[in-house]
Parts: sequence; C-alpha cells; structure tokens
Amino acid sequence: MLGEQLAQLHRVPHRRFGWPHDNWIGRTPQPNGWQHDWIAFWREQRLGFQLRLAARNGFGGALQRDGEQLLARLDGLFDGYVPVPSLLHGDLWGGNHGFLADGTPVVFDPALYVGDRECDLAMSELFGGFAADFYAAYRASWPLDAGYAMRKTLYNLYHILNHANLFGGGYAAQAARMTAALLAHIR
Repeated sequence: MLGEQLAQLHRVPHRRFGWPHDNWIGRTPQPNGWQHDWIAFWREQRLGFQLRLAARNGFGGALQRDGEQLLARLDGLFDGYVPVPSLLHGDLWGGNHGFLADGTPVVFDPALYVGDRECDLAMSELFGGFAADFYAAYRASWPLDAGYAMRKTLYNLYHILNHANLFGGGYAAQAARMTAALLAHIR
C-alpha cells in the first residue's frame, strides 16, 4: 500500500523544482529555491552545496576534483530523460516510515521539496531498503524509466555526501567512489 501511495504523492502536479523555503536534511541545511531546470537545481542546490560543505569539512582531493567534473558534466547523465516535478518526502529511508496500529503505512521526518521522483526511490534503497512489495506496488502504479540504476547512484551521492559532512568516517571515500563511477559512465 505504501508503494502505491508514494506513487500517488509523486503524481501531484507541480510546475517547477524546489520548495517555498529552505529546510533541513537531518542536521544539515537544505537550500530549496525554485528552479524550472532540474539539472541546474540538482547541480546547485544539492550536489554543489554538499561538495562545498565537504571542502569546508576537509574532504578535498579526488572527491573535490571529480565532484567539480561531475557538476560540469551532469547533463550527460540525463540523455533522453526529463524528470517530472514531483512532491518528495526527501529523506525516505527505513527509519522514517512505519505503520499505525491498524496497519496503515505512515512516513515522517521529511525533508520536503519538489524534485525527480526517483530521488525518493533511490534513498529508500540506500540503507537496507523496503520490502519487495513496496517496490512492486510503486512500479505497478508508475513504472520507472530506463537509466534509473545509474541515476540512483547520482541521487544517493547527495545523501552519502551529507553523511560524510555529518559523520565523517568512510562516507567521504564512498562518495569519491560513487563520483568516479558516475564520471566513468559519462565518458
């Protein structure tokens, strides 16, 4: 039921990407100014923002070099794919959903914005994922476009960078590997 409901949420029509005000993704500010261009939004207000934070937090080297290259070549990951502006939860992982006593699914702790619906699905797979029936119900309601597997890496890079900025550890190395893999896909 949650997968079908998420697809319905994503189908609520919007004309542009962003949100009326900035908000938070965990303890990190999340800039949300409105844009008509999804790639520009993702470049400036998601990846670029997190990369700048990473540089301030001491994560330089290959991550910054490859990150800048990725930002410059982001269009190459969207050949033939034009996202529809969709209302997103924004932080949809297993710890941010549950069920009421009657079995009704609920989500909480959102980082709302209007973006590519694939962002929510990508995040839902990042830390263990949801049950298979969630994905089957979503795809039955609104099938995914070709290239999702690669875009999933791109969209989860935002969350891995955020975790690097919040917690350090191996997240910066994971982000560097993801960035290198995305660049290899473009080349």
